Order: sequence, then structure tokens, then C-alpha cells
Amino acid sequence: MIKKIFLLLFFAKHLNASEPIDFIVVNKEKRNIIMYSKSKVLHTYNISLGFEPIGTKVKRGDGKTPEGLYYIENKIKDSSFFLAMKISYPNPWDIRRALELNYHPGGQIMIHGVPNIGYNKNYHNSKNDWTEGCIAISNQQMAKLWKKISIGTPILIKK
Repeated sequence: MIKKIFLLLFFAKHLNASEPIDFIVVNKEKRNIIMYSKSKVLHTYNISLGFEPIGTKVKRGDGKTPEGLYYIENKIKDSSFFLAMKISYPNPWDIRRALELNYHPGGQIMIHGVPNIGYNKNYHNSKNDWTEGCIAISNQQMAKLWKKISIGTPILIKK
């Protein structure tokens, strides 16, 4: 009986490990990212945001993480950070808003791990908002998600 329970738990764990993530939600206020597969929560991680996290991104260099519906546009193995997934910011509405205010909307918003060079564990952690507008998680978390997230996966970034 114990053997059957062990095998069932082992099988369930590995079944869950291979489930692809089909939707991502970032809660800026709660500082977390939630990964879904078939409407079921697979992972929830604490995050770091841009150095000015309150409000939505309007222009390049404002240190804000955008808010809205986007998708994973690219997966980058050789970035300045331990793995990175580019988010499709700016979308047409972001561009229009920035241009109306005579700003450049910025870009290169990503989900990524910690820096490859200059990493400081006392600063680059989920207790600090240290990115330039990106969403940062630990390298271990990033490695796990890298295998489960495909280009085109939608991501909703909320206040």
C-alpha cells in the first residue's frame, strides 16, 4: 500500500512538472507572479520590479514596470541576466500614449533572473525593487519556468 501511494505521489509530481504554463499573471502590488496551466495555479513566486514600481510605464527610463496584457515575445539565453523572456511591451496603446506625451515608450521589458555580472545577494533579491522596469525572479525559479513557458504565452501585468 505504501509503495502504491509513493508511486502515485511520484507520478503526480512529475506529471505537474511537465505541464506547460499557458497564462501568467503579475500582481505588482502583491509583488508576485502566478503561473497557470489549464486554469490551475502551478507556481507563485515573489518578484522584484522596476525601481519606481507604482504606476504604469509611460516612458523610457522611468523605472516602472508596465501594466496591461502582453505576451512572451522571445526567450534569450545570452542576456545580461541568467536567462530572460522578453515581454511584448510596448503594445500599440503604450506607443500611442507615450507619443501623445512626447516621450519614447521604452522597451526591453523582461522576466529574468539575477545579473550575470555584479550580482549582489543583499540587493538583487525579492525584498528590493531593483530592475529598470523588468520582473525579476531567482535563477532557480527562472530555470524551472524556462522549460514550461513558450513564446506567445500571454502575460497580464496588474497594479
